[in-house]
Amino acid sequence: MTHAYSESYLSDAKEQLSQFFDYLINDCGMKPDWVTSIFLSSGYAEQFERGNPAILAGMSGIELARAVTEATYKKKKLPEPRNAEKLSPEYWAGWALAEYQWYRAKRFKDIFEHVKLPEIISMYSVYHEMDISKFIETMDEKCAKALPECRLKKLRESRGLSQTELAKISGVSLRSIQMYEQHVNDIDKAQAQTIYKLSRVIGCSMEDLLEKPME
Repeated sequence: MTHAYSESYLSDAKEQLSQFFDYLINDCGMKPDWVTSIFLSSGYAEQFERGNPAILAGMSGIELARAVTEATYKKKKLPEPRNAEKLSPEYWAGWALAEYQWYRAKRFKDIFEHVKLPEIISMYSVYHEMDISKFIETMDEKCAKALPECRLKKLRESRGLSQTELAKISGVSLRSIQMYEQHVNDIDKAQAQTIYKLSRVIGCSMEDLLEKPME
């Protein structure tokens, strides 16, 4: 699996995004949705998700918050960070989100279109003591539900085939079929042989399985 950037920067990225959300929301009193809005519009989100070392390892979460705010407001004095003894839900949300973005190599814009930051923060009470893989699975499910049902799933179900049956007959792994149907993997980028095998079993053209056949 291809991740967003080198794993050597992941620890720094998680710490930075944790501080970023915690500081702007709890110390500066900004609404979570506004924080994500200025993060995206400032251009720093794109640099972060691409693994720019100057961003991930070259500044703290507080410094990132001030840079993002400066890009938005030009001149706005921010308070000094508090010395909190306990990690907040907002801090955890940044930590978990940084892991998810790195693991799935998704754009922050796409993540927030499907799952808003307040919803991620609300997941703290259930997921903060679980293995991060549980959070990733749940985020995948939430993102998939926010997307239109994929063509593969529609055509498979119209033929009365389960995912397991399609995998067995076609020779395409069950996990691959699940990942395509959940929009975790893009079927438009699948190997032609994979799409051919699926189309033969389902009884459709290869183009029928593509989400964006004209591109």
